[in-house]
Amino acid sequence: MNWIDLLHALILGTVEGLTEFLPISSTGHLILAGDLLGFNDERGKLFHIVVQTGAILAICWEYRTRLAAVAAGLGRDAAANRFVANLAIAFLPLAVLGLLFGKAIKAHLFQPVPVALAFIAGAFVILWAERRRHVVRIRSVDDLGWKDALKLGFAQAFALIPGTSRSGATIIGGLLFGLSRKAATEFSFFLAIPTLFIASAYQLWKERALLNADDIGMWAVGFVAAFVSAFLCVRWLLRYISTHDFSFFAWYRIVFGFIVLGTAYTGWVDWTQP
Repeated sequence: MNWIDLLHALILGTVEGLTEFLPISSTGHLILAGDLLGFNDERGKLFHIVVQTGAILAICWEYRTRLAAVAAGLGRDAAANRFVANLAIAFLPLAVLGLLFGKAIKAHLFQPVPVALAFIAGAFVILWAERRRHVVRIRSVDDLGWKDALKLGFAQAFALIPGTSRSGATIIGGLLFGLSRKAATEFSFFLAIPTLFIASAYQLWKERALLNADDIGMWAVGFVAAFVSAFLCVRWLLRYISTHDFSFFAWYRIVFGFIVLGTAYTGWVDWTQP
């Protein structure tokens, strides 16, 4: 490990933390940033798992009081039981479809140009959703029923396509299904905990042969960078959505996607081609 590895870890950890919970695709940004830095090899993919865990823990820390109350009431409190059941139900579609199609998706879509196209396509979905009349019938995560949770789970499953955005798919799906902006955003946060923890543990087990004690320093830098940046980003997003919609993120996705496509077409950036 050298200072260049530490710098890469700092950059990619910060990218993960800033993008994981915004509707702009953390996976897409990590693929693109990793490609620019030459860090999309097997070692880089293992690093992505580590920094993703740092971002998840930021959510756990931000909502530690709520999560502790749920854990204390599990089995005895109806609201706590319903909360956990809804997360389990919402997790299932992504888990099942990921096991069925995950290898094919990684083989063909985990490349910069397909990611850029997904950025742009997702942006138009966000703009369309924001221009529809938004009728709110669920104002709090506590008001969700199991059918609502299942629908949100299918929305999250679109994030199997890199560049789509797990948080974006869940949040926009929530708006379409009648959740308030805050309820959709917070459920996306809570759903990230089992989804990303289980996905990270599974991938870490699969890639355990790549574990190397020499990389611990790099992992530590990336983990802390992801935790801090994700924590600050989550707090900012909750304030932002109180007075804004998600159109800004859609336009960001369009601009960013076309920059990637333009530089790939002109050869200004040597993006990895599918």
